[in-house]
Amino acid sequence: MDTDVLIVGAGPTGMTLANELLMAGVSAMLVDKLPQRSDLSKAGGVQPRTLEALDQRGLLEPLLATGDHPVTTGHFAGVPLPLDSDRRRLPWRSVPQVVMEGFFEQHLAAHGLHARRDHELVGLAQDDNEVTATFADGATLRSRYLVAADGAHSTVRSLLRAEFPGRPGTLTIVAADVRLSGADPSASHTWNEDGHWAALFPLGTDPQGRQLRRLVLGGPGRSLPRETPITEDEIRDGLSTVFGSRVRLLELRYARRITDASRQVEQYRHGRVFLAGDAAHVHLPLGAQGMNTGMQDSFNLGWKLGAAVHGWAPKSLLDTYHAERHPAGAAVLRNVRAQSLLMDWAGTRDPDVLAAREMFTAMAQLPDVQHYLADLISGTAVRYPMPGTEVHPLVGRPAPDLDLGPARVNELLRSGHGILLDPADTFAEVAGPWSDRVARVGQGADTEPMLIRPDGYVCWAGADDPRPALRRWFGEPR
Repeated sequence: MDTDVLIVGAGPTGMTLANELLMAGVSAMLVDKLPQRSDLSKAGGVQPRTLEALDQRGLLEPLLATGDHPVTTGHFAGVPLPLDSDRRRLPWRSVPQVVMEGFFEQHLAAHGLHARRDHELVGLAQDDNEVTATFADGATLRSRYLVAADGAHSTVRSLLRAEFPGRPGTLTIVAADVRLSGADPSASHTWNEDGHWAALFPLGTDPQGRQLRRLVLGGPGRSLPRETPITEDEIRDGLSTVFGSRVRLLELRYARRITDASRQVEQYRHGRVFLAGDAAHVHLPLGAQGMNTGMQDSFNLGWKLGAAVHGWAPKSLLDTYHAERHPAGAAVLRNVRAQSLLMDWAGTRDPDVLAAREMFTAMAQLPDVQHYLADLISGTAVRYPMPGTEVHPLVGRPAPDLDLGPARVNELLRSGHGILLDPADTFAEVAGPWSDRVARVGQGADTEPMLIRPDGYVCWAGADDPRPALRRWFGEPR
């Protein structure tokens, strides 16, 4: 056996998973077919739930220290949403994917894990005990488990012949990283009367301290084949059509055409092989949900694989990855499709679509609607299906980051263990046999009792016996 877990794909999903496995104390290998890490920004924002998860690993402050990553707002179908600073300790941040990958690469290297590049997967076989991966140069690697984090055109998914149902792309739009003059400093969506539109989002600054932006252009006649090169003249024409002479292109750093394809694999688990990130789900890049959803896949899966390798995972634990993350991914696809319709992505100026958008925009001014939409696209609305959700509002949801005196909940989760909050010291004897997997926090915790998984989700709360939940999520007592 060469490693416990082989991760195919060294993007944010794969590197997040590699870090989770390091925390769990199991060996991992990270391979990628590219000879070097991409310098393209791709995704541009990190949502509150991902920021919370990074904080639970002690990675948030070091990440934000890498540069200028301004607080920003989310949007739904181009309608801005407030920062929600009174409801969320951690607001949206602008952190380009290239920065996220560079940060994780350095962090993993500091712990002895280096991505093996120029490793193109060409074959895959598995039995009851292991997975064997074969590469283009003839080399093979054997692992207990394999995770596909190799993107929308996943080789692993193809080798598995996994069903990937959904809708193919029907049009393309332009996404580009640019420097501009005359642009509003905040994120914005702008339409003209002919249906042409542009969206601008901050991407921090370049090494010279100059403002970078993600520019997205769409509308009538702008859907071209994906392989058609994007020129500076095309970008200038799009800016002129929407903004007139007010906004001008100073530099085009990177551009690509993206489609509105919407697909999701039927099963996230295939024996000892798991699919995560874009290998499992693809959609329009709206609301920075692609990179974030993939990273959340990894936070969910990592500790479960660690438990399986260490031998204490309950029999059904690995199956909960699909049961929890497939509905979460499906919800993202639904909200993205709704956004693309309300945005009039194709620039049809259909009167029915415009009427629906006008009504939606008015409703989006209501605080309750804003909260619902903000939670939906930020990942904080996710509630995993698990026993107890029908009787307690916290079960299945992210744990609140309570200040327990000596430490916050997020800080306690940095051990990689589960946490049992036991404010009345009621469950000390009960929890003792799980003390190697679950840390109990007794007196001083100003909260009701709750059991929190290593990924930060509450899996039991209340006053009843926690032992069934301890067994369900942390295996048999020692």
